[in-house]
Amino acid sequence: MILSSPVLSVRLARDAAEHAEAERLRYDIFVRELGGDGEMVDHETGRERDRFDAVTEQLLLIDEARPESARIVGLYRLLDDEGAARMGQFYTEDEFDLAPLKRSGRRLLELGRSCLHRDYRGGTAMFRLWQGLAAHIEARGIEILFGTASFQGADPRAHLGPLALLGRDHLAPPELRVTSRQVDHDAMPVVADLDRAAAMRVMPPLIKAYLRIGGRVGQGVFSDRAFNTTDVCMILDMNLAHAGQRARYGARG
Repeated sequence: MILSSPVLSVRLARDAAEHAEAERLRYDIFVRELGGDGEMVDHETGRERDRFDAVTEQLLLIDEARPESARIVGLYRLLDDEGAARMGQFYTEDEFDLAPLKRSGRRLLELGRSCLHRDYRGGTAMFRLWQGLAAHIEARGIEILFGTASFQGADPRAHLGPLALLGRDHLAPPELRVTSRQVDHDAMPVVADLDRAAAMRVMPPLIKAYLRIGGRVGQGVFSDRAFNTTDVCMILDMNLAHAGQRARYGARG
């Protein structure tokens, strides 16, 4: 069921109760739905969390019409340069070497844990969440967005078509091209007679959305067995984002 509510709002989590509610939504999606797990996942209380939650912000999509304990219907977890410095790394650095991004000297923001309640997928909810994200990055002066985006299932061989398309047509420029830390996945696959239309049909919607606004990928993939995903690193240089799409989502060039 796809819901469209006139009372969707976007803002940062304000207190521990809202962070906990966001972690319960994450649990429903990443653990119950997708089969993920982790050492700090709390199965007893139904909260998906890890050590980075101590230094991240959560950008919430809220449906004010829902009961108070279930108003959060989508989110992004945000980690900036300052938070990464406190942790000694970005979350994505467990999977990809981010040296090119960090050498750039530009203001970075890592996007993670992107998710929507199942009843809000396919409608305007993601558009509304992206509008809120655009306002946030403009207010903070963010220059480069990045983070992992996932194919469901940890075997890259199940995703050869779309991965080959990403490697052929959508690699980040060399100065921003991060690389996978899994040596056996340090190159994107090559598929003879690649059918672009067929590959795009099975591309995850979130990755397609990033590509539409000018997103690019790093080199290689990472098989995340804990989350049962095959991950690529998406990179969006705000200076190169497609102007029309930036305007649509509320960001100014």
